[in-house]
Amino acid sequence: MNAKRARELHESRLMRLANVTGVGTGRDEHSGVDVIVVFVARKVPLDRLREEDVVPAQLEGVPVRVLAVGEVGAHDQEL
Repeated sequence: MNAKRARELHESRLMRLANVTGVGTGRDEHSGVDVIVVFVARKVPLDRLREEDVVPAQLEGVPVRVLAVGEVGAHDQEL
């Protein structure tokens, strides 16, 4: 299964996990393999997460990468 389809199947569940701010797809910079990218406000050690909030290492055979992006919010900006 490709990364886009795997993301579509699991995105709503991933977005309900603690600390997750977004989900996308990308390419692993080292291997060149397509991956699902899970954006989190900050990385948390596994032993401090509830089991149900752990981001899986792969979904549908597609590798998952976790990327800390900080707090995400809307900005009020005049154009």
